[in-house]
Amino acid sequence: MKPLQALRLQETHQQAGPEVQSPTRPEAHEQPLVPPRRIVFLSRRDLGNPAAGGSELLVDRLAQGLTALGHQVTLLCGGPAAYRDYRVVSAGSDLGHFLKARSTFTRQVGDCDLMVEVCNGLPYLTPLWHRGPTLCLVNHVHTELWGMRFPGPAAGIGRRLEHWALSAAQRNNLLVAVSDSTASALGDLGVDRSRIRVVHNGVEDPGVRLPRSAEPVFLAMGRLVEYKRIDLLLRLWERVRPVTGGKLVIVGDGPERARLEAMAGPDVIFKGYVSEAEKHQLLSEAWLLLHPSAVEGWGLVVTEAATRATPSLGFDVPGLRDSIEDGVTGVLARGESSFAAAWCALTLNAERREAMGRAAAVRAERYRWSSTVSQFRTVAAEAVSGTVRATSTAEAAVLR
Repeated sequence: MKPLQALRLQETHQQAGPEVQSPTRPEAHEQPLVPPRRIVFLSRRDLGNPAAGGSELLVDRLAQGLTALGHQVTLLCGGPAAYRDYRVVSAGSDLGHFLKARSTFTRQVGDCDLMVEVCNGLPYLTPLWHRGPTLCLVNHVHTELWGMRFPGPAAGIGRRLEHWALSAAQRNNLLVAVSDSTASALGDLGVDRSRIRVVHNGVEDPGVRLPRSAEPVFLAMGRLVEYKRIDLLLRLWERVRPVTGGKLVIVGDGPERARLEAMAGPDVIFKGYVSEAEKHQLLSEAWLLLHPSAVEGWGLVVTEAATRATPSLGFDVPGLRDSIEDGVTGVLARGESSFAAAWCALTLNAERREAMGRAAAVRAERYRWSSTVSQFRTVAAEAVSGTVRATSTAEAAVLR
C-alpha cells in the first residue's frame, strides 16, 4: 500500500463516518461502466450570478472538467446565463425558473443521457417529470437553515418539501454528497446509505505563495447571508481585538452587507467581491481564516486557505468538521467563548499557528479538481448503468 493510501485508510478508521460508498473501479470480472456523453446540470444559478457561491463553483468545475474530457455538457439554471466552454441555458428568474425548468428543458435541450439535479434547498423534483437517468448532487441539507431565512409556516413547508424530495422522490437514484457530514445528514433523512456517494470538492493549485503579513490579518470570506454568521464574528472581534490587534478583512457580498457594515467596529474592512489575484493575496497574507458559519457542505474556502498554508478557525458544525482537522490544520470551537479564546491563542502562538498552516497545506494536496471530476464521472457512469456497485470499507477509505 502506498503511503498516501495508508494515511487515508488510517484517518478513516480514526474518524467514524456514515457507511456510505465512494466511487470505485470495477472488479476484473465486471464490465467497465461507460460514462454518459450528454450531461445536463439543473442548478439554481450560473457561476457569474452575483449570488453564486461554493455550489455554483463546484458545478462549474465539474462542467468544465467533463467538457474537457469530451462530454457534451449543458447547465440549465435561473437568472443570467454567461457564455462558457459548456452550454448555459437560463429558464427564467431566480425563483420562477423552478416552475419553467421542465418546459425549458423540453424546448431548448430536448434530451440527455444523464440529468444532474443540484439539490440545494428548493427541489426541482426531476424524478417526477424526467424519465431518463437522474443523479442528485447535494452540498448540504438545509434543515436548520429554513428557519433562519423564512418565517415559521414557510420554513416548515420548505423543510418538509426538501426532506421528501431527497428521501422519497430520489429513492431510485444515486445521491452525491460533498462530505461525510452531508452523507450522514442524508442518511438521517432515511436515504438508503448504499445509494450515497461522497465526492469531495477540489481546489486549484495556487502556485507561488505570497508573503505573510507582518501584522495580524484575519480573513473571513463568503456570501454575506444569515447562516454565515458574520454578525457573530463582528461581536467576537470586539472581545478579541484588544488582545490580538490587527485588522479583520471580510470578503464577499450579499443581502446582509449593509447591516453588517453598520454594526462593524474599528479595524474592520469590507472588500466586497475581489479578483482571483486579490483573493490569492489575501489568503496568503492572512494569519487565520475565520469561518463562523452555522453549517456548510464542505467549506471550500477552508481548503483554498490551506493551499496557502493558512490555518482555519471555525465552529464544530457539519461541513467544517470535514474540511478542518481539529488541532491539526486548524481549530473547531464548541461555542462562542472557545472561538474567541482560540482566536487569541493562535494569534499569540506563532509556532503553533505556522505548524497548523504547514499541516493544512499537506492535507490540501489531496483535493484537486481533476480528482473531483474523475470521481464524479465514475458515479455518473454508475448512475446511467442502473447498477449499484458494492464497495468494500477499506477501498472506500482509500478513495475518499
